[in-house]
Amino acid sequence: MGNGAKAQQKRDRAGDKGPKEAKSQLKSNVSAQSVKCKTCFQTFQSTTARKLLTEHASNKHSKNFEDCFNAEDGVVKK
Repeated sequence: MGNGAKAQQKRDRAGDKGPKEAKSQLKSNVSAQSVKCKTCFQTFQSTTARKLLTEHASNKHSKNFEDCFNAEDGVVKK
């Protein structure tokens, strides 16, 4: 048995492993978009800082945080 046959046997044994499937985080990111602006319906991830949501409300809509989002939205960072 030559080296070519050994290599083929090794490929045959490892054949069920095959190439790995690509894993994407896009679906989990989409499902994490749970905070929504009441004015423009733009979505934000649930881990978005409240400061960013307040900036969105004031810069995009010239409104307060409470006018665009629910009181419990946004992660409070101290």
